[in-house]
Amino acid sequence: MSAPSPAPTEKGILQFLQICDSFYPADAVEAPVEQQRHWYDALCARFDRPLPPDMFFADGMVQRIPIRRYRPRKIITRTVLLYIHGGGFVVGSLESHHAICAEIADFAGAELVSVDYRLAPEYRWPAQTDDGFAVLKHLLAASNKVVLIGDSAGGNLAAGLALRARNEELSGVVGQVLIYPSLGGDLNAGSYVEMTAAPGLTTADVAYYREILRAPEGSEIAEPLQAASLVGLPPAFITVAHFDPLRDDGRHYAARLTAEGIEVWFREEPQMVHAWLRARHMSDGARDGFRAVCEAVRHFAML
Repeated sequence: MSAPSPAPTEKGILQFLQICDSFYPADAVEAPVEQQRHWYDALCARFDRPLPPDMFFADGMVQRIPIRRYRPRKIITRTVLLYIHGGGFVVGSLESHHAICAEIADFAGAELVSVDYRLAPEYRWPAQTDDGFAVLKHLLAASNKVVLIGDSAGGNLAAGLALRARNEELSGVVGQVLIYPSLGGDLNAGSYVEMTAAPGLTTADVAYYREILRAPEGSEIAEPLQAASLVGLPPAFITVAHFDPLRDDGRHYAARLTAEGIEVWFREEPQMVHAWLRARHMSDGARDGFRAVCEAVRHFAML
């Protein structure tokens, strides 16, 4: 008999997982993409929240790329936050992370721009990073300082944008906040083995998302852990979930950044699972983790 898969015990996160399972099947990646998106949209709507008081938001375009701008009632910095949503490069939209973006902007007292990048499989790599980079360059060209923020697949894209900006000698990226990011780790080692059947995201799911994206192996933009050098990158805040096959991606990236002289703040949420951002109003651990994310964003935005 095989040993049971590692799982959290916190009451709030267990309730969160139960709700998630009722909306998004464990084998969702085996369904057609349109069905995956339908399930994901319904799940996101279940955890939707009213926006902070006096939060203004408006949709717009940068070139051909849809964006959404958030302006809180009190702006305390001219630095702009650039948020890139998760969803395995396959699901997610401006709506899926609407309340999350608004709450981060409100806490930081900063304008936030969310990017509706093109999704796979209709658009393969590098469409996703190209869309994000176009918006980043647009913001930097307006003499803005920018904090890059992304969760999961969005964390991958945010880390890649930081590398692209460094490689093209673009100034103004003052921080990167990577939330349980996917960074191109070895699927046959570490947390990918230990947490292969973790609740919320499995190693097989990660392999599916990589296959559908078709990013070139070894590309430092697609797989930031493969970068030859991380020197010159902005300071980073990286948070990972213990019960997540992606956990060691964040661990290893934080260690590499530190070894190469980049200032890093690292958190591992001991009772959290992948996608815990959505549990921030029902789980003590997620609430604490989200506050840490917001504090890091505000810190970078004030640099």
